[in-house]
Amino acid sequence: MSWGTELWDQFDNLEKHTQWGIDVLEKYIKFVKERTEIELSYAKQLRNLSKKYQPKKNSKEEEEYKYTSCKAFLSTLNEMNDYAGQHEVISENMTSQITVDLARFVQELKQERKSNFHDGRKAQQHMETCWKQLESSKRRFERDCKEADRAQQYFEKMDADINVTKADVEKARQQAQIRHQMAEDSKADYSSSLQKFNQEQHEYYHTHIPSIFQKIQEMEERRIVRIGESMKTYAEVDRQVIPIIGKCLDGIVKAAEAINQKSDSQLVIEAYKSGFEPPGDIEFEDYTQPMKRTVSDNSLSNSRGDGKPELKFGGKSKGKLWPFIKKNKGATPEDFSNLPPEQRRKKLQQKVDELNKEIQKEMDQRDAITKMKDVYLKNPQMGDPASLDHKLTEVSQNIEKLRLEAQKFEAWLAEVEGRLPTRGEQARRQSGMYDGQGAPTTANSCAQDRESPDGSYTEERSQENEVKVLATDFDDEFDDEEPLPAIGTCKALYTFEGQNEGTISVIEGEILYVIEEDKGDGWTRIRRNEDEEGYVPTSYVEVYLDKNAKGAKTYI
Repeated sequence: MSWGTELWDQFDNLEKHTQWGIDVLEKYIKFVKERTEIELSYAKQLRNLSKKYQPKKNSKEEEEYKYTSCKAFLSTLNEMNDYAGQHEVISENMTSQITVDLARFVQELKQERKSNFHDGRKAQQHMETCWKQLESSKRRFERDCKEADRAQQYFEKMDADINVTKADVEKARQQAQIRHQMAEDSKADYSSSLQKFNQEQHEYYHTHIPSIFQKIQEMEERRIVRIGESMKTYAEVDRQVIPIIGKCLDGIVKAAEAINQKSDSQLVIEAYKSGFEPPGDIEFEDYTQPMKRTVSDNSLSNSRGDGKPELKFGGKSKGKLWPFIKKNKGATPEDFSNLPPEQRRKKLQQKVDELNKEIQKEMDQRDAITKMKDVYLKNPQMGDPASLDHKLTEVSQNIEKLRLEAQKFEAWLAEVEGRLPTRGEQARRQSGMYDGQGAPTTANSCAQDRESPDGSYTEERSQENEVKVLATDFDDEFDDEEPLPAIGTCKALYTFEGQNEGTISVIEGEILYVIEEDKGDGWTRIRRNEDEEGYVPTSYVEVYLDKNAKGAKTYI
């Protein structure tokens, strides 16, 4: 099966077919190129998607990724990033192994095709030239034969005419001979041309054209083989990344299987556990008996005198559970005393860790400066050692400041950690809470069992049980409530520095309004003006209730 023998007369059709083959190859190259662009675009979109949902550094989102479900999601994002990388690999390999090679092959193919068909046209032109020469010699031979025949006829006519002179007859005879000789020469020339043409034609159809068409056939078959190989490569490029993509998907599955609902539930406990215990039962308040309370009755010391726990939760407005609900919208205390014990401990621990990291960073910097100074001392040409003294002093001062800061937070942390395990014991850290504020020693015996109303925790002992109160944040519920009416006045017996949240500072001898009397927890709620109100220890004030007002007297 050879194009040279089977298609010897299909030069033009072969030229069209081979051009079509090259067009098909270029179309395939374009297809692969567009596929690589799609892969790159897809990889870029996957990377952007993964980046979009990555947690932002130093943000609240980053803290959420301690949960196993969030960790699994983060692993999914990372695996998708690797997944996108494999699509980039597909694009790169298809470009290098297919499009680039095929583009180079197409150029070589075009050049080879051009050369082969150029040789074919050249052979065709040679045959056409030979054919023209043959036709020319044939026409000349035909013409000379006709001329010789006419000259022979003229001679015979002159020879038969008795009226023609012998000289004219001789002249006609000579002319006939000349024409006959010319015809013979033309015949020989035509015979030679014909023989030559037949030889050239034989070589053309049996040697030149088969050889050229064979080259064209081989070129076309190479094109077909090459496009087949490229298609295999196309599939192999995809197949090569399948194991890695499989690993990416396996990583997602593994991350999903690592999700532990119990662990996440425990993390929620660790994140929000206050360290308090639930409050005890609320005692029945008997309103059937007239309440005749004097100033001494409202004092903390007398409320404990009968040996009965008078701890009451809530006030007169909206059935409040906790006495420390009014929060000052100020900055967070440095010692995080506004937080429950467990959360406070975590915040303090976090702060201590941050300070230790900063200290280590400063120490590393100090060591680097010290080494540089030693180098300058050994090699003065490199720099002046004295120029580093100021920086070294500054770093040392920073280290000292950070250490003092760390010690302060470590002390608070030790206080919290020492309190948490022993909150059920009888002795409390706040036993001497009022000692430094001018309170009498008799008040300490009652105040020692509770902490200031900052929301940390409040405890009160009774003869048989101990009630622990969780300070709950009711900002949103009570910020917008109407001011409570004044139910009397009070006079500050001692100066009280209300440093904790929910308390108010008073000066000895100051007159203030009472808006909520002591409910048995040792605290009285007072108001200085519309914007300043809070709790003070009942033993620090002398209360004068306005019984005629019955809640109708308001503060102006």
